[in-house]
Amino acid sequence: MADTAPNETIVDNDTGATAKDAKASVQSLKDNVIKFANDAGDKAKAAAEDGKTRAGGALDELAAMLHDAAGTVDEKVGDQYGQYARSAADAVANFSKSLQSKQVDDLIDEAREFVKKSPAVAIGTAAAIGFVLARLVKAGLDEPAGDKKA
Repeated sequence: MADTAPNETIVDNDTGATAKDAKASVQSLKDNVIKFANDAGDKAKAAAEDGKTRAGGALDELAAMLHDAAGTVDEKVGDQYGQYARSAADAVANFSKSLQSKQVDDLIDEAREFVKKSPAVAIGTAAAIGFVLARLVKAGLDEPAGDKKA
């Protein structure tokens, strides 16, 4: 076994690589992984921001539809039920404004807190939303009643 001096470079006889080269390669790999993780995080935030904007727009459209329908409800069912539709439209519009005014990180933090405080409600809500989405997808995949063959 050969002794090496403290400043002596260790060379791998098979590849000719030095320990210094290996250390630089490892550091380069670490830097690339960190850059990739940061890029992925930035893309995820951008996608979440886009989703938040789209959801806000959809909620605004829903609120407008509810407001428009309130007049018809007044005529067909009665003023009391039309007021319910207006109240629902106002609630949806307020939720939309609240959603659009918050940052994505704030929304994620609020969701975490809600799940911590009320896990049963969160699980029930997730199950209900999943059920509704599954029914909507199934209804969209089924043939319309008029197109079925006898």
